[in-house]
Amino acid sequence: MTMTTELASVAEAGKTTRVRRIRLSNTKLATGLVIGGAIVLFGLIGPFVTQDPRLVNDIGLSAPSADHWLGTTQTGQDVLAQLAYGTRGSLTVGAVVGVLTLLLSGFFGVVGAYAGGWVDELFSLFTNIMLVIPGLPLVIVISSYVPDKSIWLVSIVLAITSWAASALVLRGYTLSLRNRDYVLASRVAGEKRWRILTVEILPNLIPLLASQVVFAVIFAILGEAGLSYLGLGASGSFTWGTILYYAQNGLALRLGAWWWFVPPGLMLALFGAALSLINFSIDEIINPKLRNQTRSARKGWRMSREQLSKAKEATL
Repeated sequence: MTMTTELASVAEAGKTTRVRRIRLSNTKLATGLVIGGAIVLFGLIGPFVTQDPRLVNDIGLSAPSADHWLGTTQTGQDVLAQLAYGTRGSLTVGAVVGVLTLLLSGFFGVVGAYAGGWVDELFSLFTNIMLVIPGLPLVIVISSYVPDKSIWLVSIVLAITSWAASALVLRGYTLSLRNRDYVLASRVAGEKRWRILTVEILPNLIPLLASQVVFAVIFAILGEAGLSYLGLGASGSFTWGTILYYAQNGLALRLGAWWWFVPPGLMLALFGAALSLINFSIDEIINPKLRNQTRSARKGWRMSREQLSKAKEATL
């Protein structure tokens, strides 16, 4: 009877620990998903409920009011409308770069490593060449020589210059998976190569692929914002970067028009933080050691706080 009670208590303690771990990891992930989902929802619905962002009025640099919730620009354009269209534009850049990076890195990293032989060597050589090419200067050169740049062109250029590092990581992980026992057993059983790749290897790469896509989206949005701030971004389109560029040219900071440049900067910071939280959560799922280090660090912070409070009580 005593043995049964002890086993039940051990099982209950293990269940409590698992629930606590799930809550700790879900808190960070849920926070990122809520913030990121709200911004995505605003980018999808906002352009349908706001006015034309290019509509010029005779109320330049008016502060936020009931008619214009985020005020107006120097030419009387509604900042809220520009922010809605700019959110859609920046999210479009992030989505296109994320998908293209996933396809390119998956093809040159996973397919090449699984195929092996000269295919792997050729893909690896091409990946290393793309890796040593400086991405940002290349983007600046291409953008400066193309007069009319659309969002799609900027997204393609950013994707071409950012997939190589992800491909190398996927190649190394695929090489380790290719020699696992279950993959060798599938080969011996006569399974087709494409089925082994899609059924046995790719499911194990999903967390890593998700983390790399999130990182690619962050890089794309920040990269496009930097290019637009320098005047090299997409022409004729609204993004968070182009709004900041127009605010800089309109001397918004000097004139005290905070409502012109604070909202796009805040959206950039919030969306980057949300994606970073999601990326950290995925990293903890992939790497259990990282999750254990995070927990040990939290325990150390709690212990230090307790020691500090005890020291204060002793001095009193």
